[in-house]
Amino acid sequence: MSNFTESYKRAGVDVTAGYEAVRLMKDSVARTTTPAVIGGLGGFGGLLTLADEIKGMEEPVLVSGTDGVGTKIKLAFLADKHDTVGIDCVAMCVNDIVCRGAKPLFFLDYIAIGKNYPEKVAAIVSGVAEGCVMSGCALVGGETAEHPGLMPENEYDVAGFAVGIVDKKKILDCENVKEGDVIVALPSSGVHSNGFSLVRKVFDIGGDNDNLARYIEPLGKTLGEALLTPTRIYVKPVLALMKEVSVKSIAHITGGGFFENVPRALPEGKRAVIKKSDVRIHPIFDVIQKRGGIPTEDMFSTFNMGVGMMIILSAQDAERAIEILRANGEDAYIVGKIENGEKGVELC
Repeated sequence: MSNFTESYKRAGVDVTAGYEAVRLMKDSVARTTTPAVIGGLGGFGGLLTLADEIKGMEEPVLVSGTDGVGTKIKLAFLADKHDTVGIDCVAMCVNDIVCRGAKPLFFLDYIAIGKNYPEKVAAIVSGVAEGCVMSGCALVGGETAEHPGLMPENEYDVAGFAVGIVDKKKILDCENVKEGDVIVALPSSGVHSNGFSLVRKVFDIGGDNDNLARYIEPLGKTLGEALLTPTRIYVKPVLALMKEVSVKSIAHITGGGFFENVPRALPEGKRAVIKKSDVRIHPIFDVIQKRGGIPTEDMFSTFNMGVGMMIILSAQDAERAIEILRANGEDAYIVGKIENGEKGVELC
């Protein structure tokens, strides 16, 4: 008996398109398989063994994170480019997990789409798979839901969640942050996946892609290429660092910029002091600020400004940490220090 139903197709849902999408994405998913994965796609739940992962741990703790891509996804519709937003989705989850000192184990995605075009869904999942490969975790399952009438046929949304593991004694605890500690910055690749409601307003990105196709001289590429650059994934360099150096706390700089995210990595009675002149601002933010006439304070309150992650450690470990991070592909540098004072950020 066939699973195809003409009645369901007339209602707007083509189950055969779903089967084709799964077929097209299988190779991408296979790239993410780790030795811990049991079985493959198609079951009612993804299976993964922890036997090897917990070896040597005294008290294994699972760490979870969930997020989406936000309104950046609107640019993917307009540019008809769908193979990078999946990287963004993974990055937003696994970067949070590594802030607790955890290694990501697996990821699941959820794609809600107006009409299931198999090639488009496969392109989205290829980005998810690439993000998983970049972070060393397995894509063990997901869901694609066709929603006719709920959203336009050419639109979709992507969300997901990741689970990682860490020995309890190695969970990063901001209470260890002391006066005199330094803040090491890891550069961002651009806007990442936050602040796009403001970005779209600044560049008047609406129902067409004319603005996205404009070449921006300071960026050396079109606006669309710059804005769709995927979020940088910091998992492997940070895990490599933590094997060699005692990291005290980490802040993932996402929505809310410096002023919302850095304090999350600080204990009461400690503040982060950062000189604006020490921040290596990504060129895209100069373009955004000038085009939108946005005050500097608002820029640092909304965007990452070129710093995707901040790592707090003892001053005596800073040189070694930067050496390790650079050996792992991160152009790390010292961006600030920790002082006693009211919890927060002093941007001077």
